[in-house]
Amino acid sequence: MQPQHHTIPFPSPTRYNSNKAPTYYLIPLNSSASTPKSTDEFKIAIMVKSYTKSYDYSYAFPTVCLAYFLRYPNPYSTHVLSSDVISRTIDEAGRLQTTRIHRKSSRLPSAVLKLLPQSVLGSVSGGKSESYILETSTVDVKEGWMKTESKNLDWTGILSVIEKQEYTRQVPNREADIFSATAGTTGVKTTVLFRSRLGDRLRARATRLGEAAAVEVDEEPKRSFLASWSKSGIQRSIEAIASRKTENQMGHAKEGMNVVLERLRHGGLVAVLDGMRKDRESMYNATEGAYKQ
Repeated sequence: MQPQHHTIPFPSPTRYNSNKAPTYYLIPLNSSASTPKSTDEFKIAIMVKSYTKSYDYSYAFPTVCLAYFLRYPNPYSTHVLSSDVISRTIDEAGRLQTTRIHRKSSRLPSAVLKLLPQSVLGSVSGGKSESYILETSTVDVKEGWMKTESKNLDWTGILSVIEKQEYTRQVPNREADIFSATAGTTGVKTTVLFRSRLGDRLRARATRLGEAAAVEVDEEPKRSFLASWSKSGIQRSIEAIASRKTENQMGHAKEGMNVVLERLRHGGLVAVLDGMRKDRESMYNATEGAYKQ
């Protein structure tokens, strides 16, 4: 008997809640079809999850914007090896549009390493690798907001992480303080979206390994391990690891911004540049020259 299929709508991502089990959705490959024609249309199960956090900086909007572009390096971002501006323009509305790319060192969790085939790991050695983050930002000084988006360019077949931030100028007590670099506060809303397609790919690989006529002995443990994982189990593991790391990294990012903001408050650009130089030297010594001079 042929299984019955039903269209499963794709709702908006749910807000992260550590006390609640993650929610997963099946998305047809042909999203325009109201009813799937076969099980092939459900071959990819995409885990979609989001984490949202809001907070304020006790600094004026212009200062926070400047600190954002000067935030690397800092003592809390030793994993950021370099930052480069790809483009920077002012559009017809007078908004500053910037695209940057950040090179970061990363260490894949051992739990994830066990899930990945060697063909995917590539040049990863001891769990260490380098990855690239694409960052786009738009600043509207007149209206008092800045929107940014950062996403990974590597490992997208395993997990795509998209971070969106919105910085808004808080209404000052006096109209004269609207464009002040020292008065007022700035609100920040950060949303991180996770998308994982790993489950089905690993299951397909496990099936191929199981059906192979000749398999090397050292491949057998890996095949048994992969075969024991369900699609949802793999996705839940990836989601859990990503959520924990994201919450920790968001705290570090905020602390790093506070360091730069304090340098601006007490010594202006001179103090920021001097701090960047010292942080770069410290990172260079720690990573044996990994940071781009």
